Amino acid sequence: MGTDIFDLAIVNGRLLDGTGNPWVRGDLGVRADRVAFVGPGPLPGPAARTLDAAGRVVCPGFIDTHSHAELALLDDARLIPKISQGITTEVITQDGLSTFPVDDTTRALFRQRLGGLLGPSQIPWPWNTAAEYLQALEARGIAPNVVALAPHGMIRALVLGMEARAPTPAELAQMVGHLERCLDDGARGISTGLIYPPCVYADADELVALCGVVARRGGPLVVHMRNESDLLLEAAREMVGVAERSGIALHISHIKAGGRDNWGKSETLLALLDEARRRGLDITCDQYPYLAGSTMLHAVLPPWAHAGGADALRRRLSDPSERARIAAALEADDRHWENWARLCGWDRIVVSAVATERNRTAEGHSAAEIARARGCSPADAVCDLLLEENLGVTMITHYGDEADLRRFMRWEGHMVGTDGIFGGRPHPRLYGTFPRILGTYVREAGVLSLPDAVRRMTAMPAARFRLHDRGLLRPGMAADVVVFDQDRIVDRATYENPHHTSDGIAWVLVNGRVVWEDGRHTGALPGKVLRSRE
Repeated sequence: MGTDIFDLAIVNGRLLDGTGNPWVRGDLGVRADRVAFVGPGPLPGPAARTLDAAGRVVCPGFIDTHSHAELALLDDARLIPKISQGITTEVITQDGLSTFPVDDTTRALFRQRLGGLLGPSQIPWPWNTAAEYLQALEARGIAPNVVALAPHGMIRALVLGMEARAPTPAELAQMVGHLERCLDDGARGISTGLIYPPCVYADADELVALCGVVARRGGPLVVHMRNESDLLLEAAREMVGVAERSGIALHISHIKAGGRDNWGKSETLLALLDEARRRGLDITCDQYPYLAGSTMLHAVLPPWAHAGGADALRRRLSDPSERARIAAALEADDRHWENWARLCGWDRIVVSAVATERNRTAEGHSAAEIARARGCSPADAVCDLLLEENLGVTMITHYGDEADLRRFMRWEGHMVGTDGIFGGRPHPRLYGTFPRILGTYVREAGVLSLPDAVRRMTAMPAARFRLHDRGLLRPGMAADVVVFDQDRIVDRATYENPHHTSDGIAWVLVNGRVVWEDGRHTGALPGKVLRSRE
């Protein structure tokens, strides 16, 4: 390598290269935004700055495979909840819902509707296309790198609005055109969320047609499946069928078996996925290491209540007869839709964020508690809260079983994603996902080995999203690097007090620049938009 000066050296560390191999003691040298040297040392030349990583692990930067940071990056480009846990790349535009592509009609619709998913941001969405949104990120400057997907629901809404029907051939051709533009603009795959309108109205034929376009470009389908509870296996078979028919690589978001009646289904589900992999299908998943999830509160409502969009939903919530129909659906033992009120119980559905100060005291309280305080039924309390907050309410649902969580975590196709939602009193996964795995599930429980856990956080997601210069410590690779103390690393965020950064992360580098040091963000914004053509 010669004796040219390095911009930064990390010396005496335990190097985990991301492949799953055991650590070796060595040094790492950075020039500009690239790894210039990695090995057992000594570093072949001086460095402008040296970090002594003695006793600490040095590994590639973590890749969050499931992020909802589209607006948070524009509100605070440092993205402290993510950078502080070692995340150097965010895969955004998940669940088929995001901030693009939009027109004047759908922009107004989704700015209102997605407040519970993307956070209570006042950013005005001055863009229409993926290219314009990604350019806005670059103009702002961002701390982490960003990977975007093409969001199915936004594309569908441009053509069909919130109509609950299949597209005509001409309409499907329009959807394909919007999808291709997203891919041309740099999206690295397609996402959909089949419990969320308008994605929920798509059938398998529609998904196959769109996924075939993405498959020909080598991108994956990232999917929140149609059901993660009573019909979990049926939903998985649907997605395996879509992958088989379209030829696309399938990535299942936040894999789970939700609700007590479904605990233990992880074994059958993984057997189903293993059999598909043996047939040659490329299937992976991501997971956050908690027994509760989080999404928009209006996701508790039956799918038919959402038909026609936000205005139609608000009319139904305001109409006494429609309100009664919603309440009856929430109380019925109907297994054909994902009724989290039945699966979890109202006492295990907790409001985590609201849009206005009017209901700030609801944050941190269950739907059952809010109902008691208001002197009404939980169904009425939820409907009233959604109306009062213009649908901008986020919830946490406590649904899971530890044995299922660990079984999914050990699966060969498993990766890590936070699914973190910003605002209010968020789910602790926003701050703690990656340290929780390294502390609780690696060091304490031994569910994964340290090299394997790091591989699932780095090289595996880099391969899944075709980030050919990320995810490994190799000369010439991008200098996204995390240095942490494996004896100390631990998540500190809780459901009661979620706004706590983790302990044990010493330094985080993005594209060769230090962004986290001594428990603080440095203010550096070296992140890049990683477009598919780059």
